Amino acid sequence: MTGTLAAAFADALPAALDIAALSPSSHNCQPWGLARMASPPARAAVSAALGAAPEAGGEFLVLAADRERRLGALPAHALEMELSCGLYWRFLERALAAQGWTRVRSRIFPREASPSGLGLPGTWEPLCAAEFRRDGEPDGALAALARLARRRHTNRAPFRPDAVDPEVLASLARHRGNGDALPVAVRHLRSWPERLRFAGFVAGHGGRDFAHGGAWRETHSFIRWSAGDASARGDGFTLEHLFGPLPAHDRWARRLALAPPVMAALSRIGYPRFLAGRLAAVVRRSPVIVMMGLPVADPGPPDVLAAAGALADYWLDATGAGLVLHPISIVIQHDDLRLALQRRFCLPGRVFFVARLGHPAAAFPASPRRPAAAACRTL
Repeated sequence: MTGTLAAAFADALPAALDIAALSPSSHNCQPWGLARMASPPARAAVSAALGAAPEAGGEFLVLAADRERRLGALPAHALEMELSCGLYWRFLERALAAQGWTRVRSRIFPREASPSGLGLPGTWEPLCAAEFRRDGEPDGALAALARLARRRHTNRAPFRPDAVDPEVLASLARHRGNGDALPVAVRHLRSWPERLRFAGFVAGHGGRDFAHGGAWRETHSFIRWSAGDASARGDGFTLEHLFGPLPAHDRWARRLALAPPVMAALSRIGYPRFLAGRLAAVVRRSPVIVMMGLPVADPGPPDVLAAAGALADYWLDATGAGLVLHPISIVIQHDDLRLALQRRFCLPGRVFFVARLGHPAAAFPASPRRPAAAACRTL
Protein backbone atom coordinates (compact mmCIF):
# COMPACT_ATOMS: atom_id res chain seq x y z
CA MET A 1 0.00 0.00 0.00
CA THR A 2 3.04 2.28 0.07
CA GLY A 3 2.53 5.35 -2.05
CA THR A 4 -1.27 5.21 -1.91
CA LEU A 5 -3.64 7.46 -0.03
CA ALA A 6 -4.83 6.32 3.37
CA ALA A 7 -8.07 4.38 3.21
CA ALA A 8 -11.25 6.01 4.38
CA PHE A 9 -11.86 5.11 8.02
CA ALA A 10 -14.96 3.11 7.08
CA ASP A 11 -12.65 0.88 5.00
CA ALA A 12 -9.64 0.93 7.33
CA LEU A 13 -11.57 -0.11 10.44
CA PRO A 14 -12.82 -3.51 9.14
CA ALA A 15 -9.29 -4.45 8.06
CA ALA A 16 -8.02 -3.46 11.52
CA LEU A 17 -10.81 -5.41 13.23
CA ASP A 18 -9.81 -8.55 11.33
CA ILE A 19 -6.31 -8.28 12.81
CA ALA A 20 -7.37 -7.21 16.31
CA ALA A 21 -9.75 -10.18 16.57
CA LEU A 22 -6.68 -12.46 16.46
CA SER A 23 -5.19 -11.05 19.66
CA PRO A 24 -4.80 -13.38 22.67
CA SER A 25 -7.04 -13.41 25.73
CA SER A 26 -7.33 -15.50 28.88
CA HIS A 27 -9.25 -18.73 28.13
CA ASN A 28 -9.80 -17.20 24.68
CA CYS A 29 -12.80 -15.43 26.22
CA GLN A 30 -12.36 -12.33 23.99
CA PRO A 31 -13.81 -9.90 26.57
CA TRP A 32 -13.51 -6.74 24.51
CA GLY A 33 -16.04 -4.44 22.91
CA LEU A 34 -15.33 -1.57 20.54
CA ALA A 35 -17.61 1.34 19.67
CA ARG A 36 -17.13 3.61 16.69
CA MET A 37 -18.61 6.93 17.76
CA ALA A 38 -19.93 8.18 14.42
CA SER A 39 -23.22 10.04 15.01
CA PRO A 40 -23.18 13.68 16.14
CA PRO A 41 -24.47 12.81 19.66
CA ALA A 42 -21.92 10.02 20.04
CA ARG A 43 -19.08 12.25 18.82
CA ALA A 44 -20.14 14.97 21.22
CA ALA A 45 -20.26 12.52 24.14
CA VAL A 46 -16.85 11.01 23.50
CA SER A 47 -15.32 14.42 22.83
CA ALA A 48 -16.60 15.58 26.19
CA ALA A 49 -15.00 12.52 27.79
CA LEU A 50 -11.75 13.43 26.03
CA GLY A 51 -12.05 17.03 27.19
CA ALA A 52 -12.24 18.80 23.81
CA ALA A 53 -14.86 19.63 21.22
CA PRO A 54 -14.99 17.37 18.14
CA GLU A 55 -13.26 18.61 15.01
CA ALA A 56 -13.74 17.71 11.37
CA GLY A 57 -11.68 14.78 10.14
CA GLY A 58 -11.31 12.97 13.45
CA GLU A 59 -12.62 9.47 14.09
CA PHE A 60 -13.45 8.29 17.60
CA LEU A 61 -13.28 4.81 19.13
CA VAL A 62 -14.13 3.59 22.63
CA LEU A 63 -12.62 0.38 24.00
CA ALA A 64 -14.72 -1.47 26.59
CA ALA A 65 -14.72 -4.68 28.61
CA ASP A 66 -17.84 -6.79 28.15
CA ARG A 67 -19.07 -8.16 31.50
CA GLU A 68 -20.84 -11.01 29.73
CA ARG A 69 -17.56 -12.34 28.32
CA ARG A 70 -15.03 -11.74 31.04
CA LEU A 71 -13.64 -14.14 33.65
CA GLY A 72 -14.40 -13.47 37.30
CA ALA A 73 -13.79 -16.55 39.42
CA LEU A 74 -10.55 -15.13 40.87
CA PRO A 75 -9.60 -11.56 41.88
CA ALA A 76 -6.60 -11.71 39.53
CA HIS A 77 -8.94 -12.13 36.58
CA ALA A 78 -9.83 -8.41 36.75
CA LEU A 79 -6.27 -7.51 35.73
CA GLU A 80 -6.23 -10.29 33.12
CA MET A 81 -9.34 -8.89 31.50
CA GLU A 82 -7.80 -5.42 31.26
CA LEU A 83 -4.67 -6.97 29.75
CA SER A 84 -6.75 -8.96 27.26
CA CYS A 85 -8.60 -5.81 26.17
CA GLY A 86 -5.32 -3.92 25.99
CA LEU A 87 -3.80 -6.56 23.71
CA TYR A 88 -6.79 -6.21 21.40
CA TRP A 89 -6.43 -2.40 21.46
CA ARG A 90 -2.74 -2.57 20.56
CA PHE A 91 -3.35 -4.92 17.63
CA LEU A 92 -6.11 -2.57 16.45
CA GLU A 93 -4.00 0.55 16.87
CA ARG A 94 -1.09 -0.93 14.92
CA ALA A 95 -3.41 -2.06 12.13
CA LEU A 96 -4.96 1.41 11.84
CA ALA A 97 -1.53 3.07 11.87
CA ALA A 98 -0.42 0.78 9.04
CA GLN A 99 -3.28 2.24 7.00
CA GLY A 100 -2.42 5.85 7.75
CA TRP A 101 -4.70 6.43 10.77
CA THR A 102 -2.84 7.59 13.89
CA ARG A 103 -4.08 8.07 17.45
CA VAL A 104 -3.77 11.79 18.24
CA ARG A 105 -5.32 11.90 21.69
CA SER A 106 -6.76 9.45 24.14
CA ARG A 107 -7.97 9.03 27.69
CA ILE A 108 -7.92 5.94 29.89
CA PHE A 109 -10.76 5.93 32.39
CA PRO A 110 -10.36 5.19 36.13
CA ARG A 111 -11.78 1.85 37.21
CA GLU A 112 -14.34 3.34 39.58
CA ALA A 113 -15.23 6.44 37.58
CA SER A 114 -16.05 5.39 34.03
CA PRO A 115 -17.94 8.07 32.10
CA SER A 116 -21.66 7.73 31.56
CA GLY A 117 -23.67 8.94 28.59
CA LEU A 118 -21.59 7.27 25.89
CA GLY A 119 -24.50 5.11 24.78
CA LEU A 120 -22.59 1.83 25.05
CA PRO A 121 -24.35 -1.52 25.48
CA GLY A 122 -25.40 -2.11 29.07
CA THR A 123 -22.85 -4.87 29.69
CA TRP A 124 -19.90 -2.80 28.46
CA GLU A 125 -17.56 -0.96 30.83
CA PRO A 126 -15.52 1.71 29.00
CA LEU A 127 -11.77 1.45 29.43
CA CYS A 128 -10.48 4.18 27.13
CA ALA A 129 -11.43 6.49 24.29
CA ALA A 130 -9.27 7.80 21.47
CA GLU A 131 -9.37 10.04 18.45
CA PHE A 132 -7.67 8.91 15.24
CA ARG A 133 -6.73 11.10 12.31
CA ARG A 134 -5.50 10.40 8.83
CA ASP A 135 -1.80 11.18 9.05
CA GLY A 136 0.07 10.73 5.79
CA GLU A 137 0.29 7.58 3.72
CA PRO A 138 0.01 3.93 4.75
CA ASP A 139 3.40 2.46 5.61
CA GLY A 140 2.96 -0.84 3.79
CA ALA A 141 3.01 -2.90 6.97
CA LEU A 142 -0.64 -4.01 7.02
CA ALA A 143 -0.16 -7.25 5.08
CA ALA A 144 2.90 -8.20 7.15
CA LEU A 145 1.04 -7.43 10.39
CA ALA A 146 -1.90 -9.56 9.25
CA ARG A 147 0.43 -12.47 8.52
CA LEU A 148 2.05 -12.17 11.96
CA ALA A 149 -1.32 -11.99 13.71
CA ARG A 150 -2.50 -15.13 11.89
CA ARG A 151 0.71 -17.00 12.81
CA ARG A 152 0.59 -15.95 16.46
CA HIS A 153 -1.14 -18.43 18.71
CA THR A 154 -0.49 -20.31 21.91
CA ASN A 155 1.48 -23.54 21.45
CA ARG A 156 1.18 -25.96 24.40
CA ALA A 157 3.30 -28.69 22.84
CA PRO A 158 6.88 -29.38 23.99
CA PHE A 159 9.39 -27.08 22.31
CA ARG A 160 12.60 -27.97 20.51
CA PRO A 161 15.53 -28.13 22.95
CA ASP A 162 17.78 -25.73 21.00
CA ALA A 163 18.58 -22.43 22.69
CA VAL A 164 17.05 -19.13 21.67
CA ASP A 165 19.50 -16.63 20.18
CA PRO A 166 20.58 -14.24 22.98
CA GLU A 167 20.41 -11.31 20.57
CA VAL A 168 16.77 -12.13 19.84
CA LEU A 169 16.04 -12.26 23.58
CA ALA A 170 17.80 -8.93 24.11
CA SER A 171 15.69 -7.39 21.35
CA LEU A 172 12.48 -8.79 22.88
CA ALA A 173 13.47 -7.52 26.33
CA ARG A 174 13.42 -3.96 25.02
CA HIS A 175 9.61 -3.99 24.96
CA ARG A 176 9.09 -1.93 28.09
CA GLY A 177 5.98 0.12 27.22
CA ASN A 178 5.74 3.81 26.47
CA GLY A 179 7.29 6.75 28.24
CA ASP A 180 3.99 7.96 29.74
CA ALA A 181 3.45 4.82 31.83
CA LEU A 182 5.41 2.72 34.29
CA PRO A 183 8.18 0.71 32.63
CA VAL A 184 7.64 -3.00 32.02
CA ALA A 185 10.31 -5.31 33.41
CA VAL A 186 11.16 -8.27 31.16
CA ARG A 187 13.02 -11.21 32.72
CA HIS A 188 14.18 -14.24 30.75
CA LEU A 189 15.05 -17.38 32.72
CA ARG A 190 17.60 -19.15 30.54
CA SER A 191 20.00 -21.05 32.77
CA TRP A 192 19.28 -24.63 33.75
CA PRO A 193 19.19 -23.84 37.53
CA GLU A 194 16.68 -21.01 37.00
CA ARG A 195 14.43 -23.10 34.80
CA LEU A 196 14.68 -26.04 37.19
CA ARG A 197 13.61 -23.80 40.09
CA PHE A 198 10.67 -22.52 38.07
CA ALA A 199 9.65 -26.04 37.03
CA GLY A 200 9.81 -27.08 40.68
CA PHE A 201 7.47 -24.22 41.56
CA VAL A 202 5.02 -25.35 38.86
CA ALA A 203 5.20 -28.95 40.10
CA GLY A 204 4.45 -27.84 43.63
CA HIS A 205 1.67 -25.36 42.88
CA GLY A 206 0.46 -25.82 39.29
CA GLY A 207 -2.52 -27.92 40.33
CA ARG A 208 -4.20 -25.10 42.23
CA ASP A 209 -6.74 -24.19 39.54
CA PHE A 210 -7.85 -27.81 39.10
CA ALA A 211 -8.47 -28.09 42.83
CA HIS A 212 -10.22 -24.69 43.10
CA GLY A 213 -13.89 -25.41 42.47
CA GLY A 214 -14.95 -21.99 41.19
CA ALA A 215 -11.88 -21.42 39.03
CA TRP A 216 -12.07 -24.88 37.47
CA ARG A 217 -15.81 -24.63 36.74
CA GLU A 218 -15.15 -21.37 34.91
CA THR A 219 -12.23 -22.82 32.97
CA HIS A 220 -14.26 -25.92 32.13
CA SER A 221 -17.06 -23.74 30.73
CA PHE A 222 -14.66 -22.62 27.98
CA ILE A 223 -13.79 -26.13 26.80
CA ARG A 224 -15.50 -26.91 23.48
CA TRP A 225 -16.00 -30.61 22.85
CA SER A 226 -15.79 -30.53 19.07
CA ALA A 227 -14.25 -28.38 16.37
CA GLY A 228 -17.75 -27.62 15.11
CA ASP A 229 -18.87 -26.36 18.51
CA ALA A 230 -15.72 -24.24 18.83
CA SER A 231 -16.25 -22.76 15.38
CA ALA A 232 -19.92 -22.02 16.07
CA ARG A 233 -19.22 -20.32 19.40
CA GLY A 234 -16.03 -18.64 18.20
CA ASP A 235 -14.30 -18.72 21.59
CA GLY A 236 -12.80 -21.06 24.17
CA PHE A 237 -10.65 -24.04 23.23
CA THR A 238 -10.99 -27.70 22.29
CA LEU A 239 -9.13 -30.61 23.87
CA GLU A 240 -6.79 -30.48 20.86
CA HIS A 241 -5.93 -26.87 21.72
CA LEU A 242 -5.00 -28.05 25.22
CA PHE A 243 -3.35 -31.40 24.53
CA GLY A 244 -2.74 -31.69 20.80
CA PRO A 245 -4.18 -34.56 18.67
CA LEU A 246 -5.87 -37.25 20.77
CA PRO A 247 -7.26 -40.71 19.93
CA ALA A 248 -10.98 -41.14 20.51
CA HIS A 249 -10.63 -43.20 23.71
CA ASP A 250 -8.27 -40.61 25.22
CA ARG A 251 -10.68 -37.80 24.37
CA TRP A 252 -13.49 -39.49 26.28
CA ALA A 253 -11.28 -40.31 29.26
CA ARG A 254 -10.10 -36.72 29.52
CA ARG A 255 -13.60 -35.36 29.04
CA LEU A 256 -14.74 -37.46 31.98
CA ALA A 257 -11.79 -36.55 34.18
CA LEU A 258 -12.13 -32.82 33.48
CA ALA A 259 -15.82 -32.62 34.44
CA PRO A 260 -16.01 -30.42 37.58
CA PRO A 261 -17.70 -33.02 39.84
CA VAL A 262 -15.18 -35.67 38.79
CA MET A 263 -12.29 -33.23 39.16
CA ALA A 264 -13.50 -32.40 42.68
CA ALA A 265 -13.45 -36.10 43.57
CA LEU A 266 -10.07 -36.69 41.92
CA SER A 267 -8.64 -33.71 43.80
CA ARG A 268 -9.00 -35.70 47.00
CA ILE A 269 -6.57 -38.32 45.70
CA GLY A 270 -3.99 -35.93 44.28
CA TYR A 271 -4.95 -35.75 40.60
CA PRO A 272 -4.20 -32.00 40.40
CA ARG A 273 -0.67 -32.73 41.61
CA PHE A 274 -0.30 -35.28 38.83
CA LEU A 275 -1.44 -32.70 36.25
CA ALA A 276 0.95 -30.14 37.74
CA GLY A 277 3.79 -32.63 37.41
CA ARG A 278 2.94 -33.20 33.74
CA LEU A 279 3.01 -29.45 33.12
CA ALA A 280 6.26 -29.07 35.06
CA ALA A 281 7.90 -31.72 32.89
CA VAL A 282 7.06 -29.70 29.77
CA VAL A 283 8.23 -26.49 31.46
CA ARG A 284 11.52 -28.09 32.50
CA ARG A 285 12.43 -28.86 28.88
CA SER A 286 11.61 -25.36 27.62
CA PRO A 287 14.65 -23.25 26.68
CA VAL A 288 13.32 -19.95 28.08
CA ILE A 289 10.76 -18.79 30.63
CA VAL A 290 9.69 -15.17 30.21
CA MET A 291 8.27 -13.06 33.02
CA MET A 292 6.90 -9.55 32.57
CA GLY A 293 5.93 -7.22 35.39
CA LEU A 294 5.25 -3.68 36.54
CA PRO A 295 7.12 -2.00 39.42
CA VAL A 296 4.04 -1.45 41.62
CA ALA A 297 1.81 -3.98 43.35
CA ASP A 298 -1.49 -2.44 42.23
CA PRO A 299 -1.04 -0.83 38.80
CA GLY A 300 -3.74 1.49 37.49
CA PRO A 301 -5.50 1.20 34.12
CA PRO A 302 -3.03 3.46 32.22
CA ASP A 303 -0.12 1.25 33.26
CA VAL A 304 -2.00 -2.01 32.63
CA LEU A 305 -3.03 -0.97 29.11
CA ALA A 306 0.50 0.23 28.36
CA ALA A 307 1.85 -3.08 29.65
CA ALA A 308 -0.60 -4.91 27.40
CA GLY A 309 0.77 -2.93 24.47
CA ALA A 310 4.31 -3.98 25.36
CA LEU A 311 3.18 -7.61 25.62
CA ALA A 312 1.43 -7.41 22.24
CA ASP A 313 4.57 -6.09 20.57
CA TYR A 314 6.70 -8.70 22.35
CA TRP A 315 4.45 -11.56 21.21
CA LEU A 316 4.29 -10.36 17.61
CA ASP A 317 8.05 -9.85 17.44
CA ALA A 318 8.62 -13.29 18.97
CA THR A 319 6.33 -14.74 16.31
CA GLY A 320 8.29 -12.92 13.63
CA ALA A 321 11.47 -14.51 15.00
CA GLY A 322 9.98 -17.99 14.59
CA LEU A 323 9.23 -18.43 18.32
CA VAL A 324 6.06 -19.46 20.13
CA LEU A 325 4.69 -18.76 23.61
CA HIS A 326 2.68 -20.82 26.06
CA PRO A 327 1.41 -18.76 29.04
CA ILE A 328 1.73 -20.48 32.44
CA SER A 329 -0.88 -18.23 34.03
CA ILE A 330 -1.71 -20.58 36.88
CA VAL A 331 1.33 -19.43 38.87
CA ILE A 332 0.16 -15.80 38.93
CA GLN A 333 -3.64 -16.17 39.10
CA HIS A 334 -3.62 -16.73 42.87
CA ASP A 335 -2.09 -13.86 44.82
CA ASP A 336 -0.25 -16.02 47.34
CA LEU A 337 1.36 -18.07 44.56
CA ARG A 338 2.28 -14.97 42.56
CA LEU A 339 3.90 -13.35 45.58
CA ALA A 340 5.79 -16.54 46.40
CA LEU A 341 7.00 -16.75 42.80
CA GLN A 342 8.11 -13.12 42.86
CA ARG A 343 10.01 -13.69 46.11
CA ARG A 344 11.69 -16.77 44.67
CA PHE A 345 13.00 -14.80 41.68
CA CYS A 346 13.42 -11.40 43.40
CA LEU A 347 10.78 -9.68 41.27
CA PRO A 348 9.16 -6.63 42.91
CA GLY A 349 5.84 -5.04 41.98
CA ARG A 350 3.29 -7.07 40.00
CA VAL A 351 4.21 -9.83 37.58
CA PHE A 352 1.42 -9.95 35.00
CA PHE A 353 2.66 -12.48 32.44
CA VAL A 354 4.62 -15.74 32.66
CA ALA A 355 5.14 -18.06 29.71
CA ARG A 356 7.32 -20.67 28.08
CA LEU A 357 9.21 -19.37 25.04
CA GLY A 358 10.95 -21.41 22.38
CA HIS A 359 11.01 -22.89 18.90
CA PRO A 360 7.98 -25.05 18.09
CA ALA A 361 8.53 -28.77 17.69
CA ALA A 362 5.01 -29.35 16.37
CA ALA A 363 2.24 -27.26 14.89
CA PHE A 364 -0.67 -26.41 17.15
CA PRO A 365 -4.14 -25.41 15.96
CA ALA A 366 -5.20 -21.79 16.17
CA SER A 367 -7.98 -21.03 18.65
CA PRO A 368 -11.43 -20.19 17.30
CA ARG A 369 -12.45 -16.56 16.92
CA ARG A 370 -15.72 -14.70 16.81
CA PRO A 371 -16.40 -12.77 13.61
CA ALA A 372 -14.30 -9.61 13.79
CA ALA A 373 -17.35 -7.35 13.48
CA ALA A 374 -19.15 -9.06 16.38
CA ALA A 375 -17.25 -7.00 18.95
CA CYS A 376 -17.85 -3.65 17.22
CA ARG A 377 -20.81 -1.28 17.41
CA THR A 378 -21.36 1.91 15.45
CA LEU A 379 -23.11 4.54 17.56
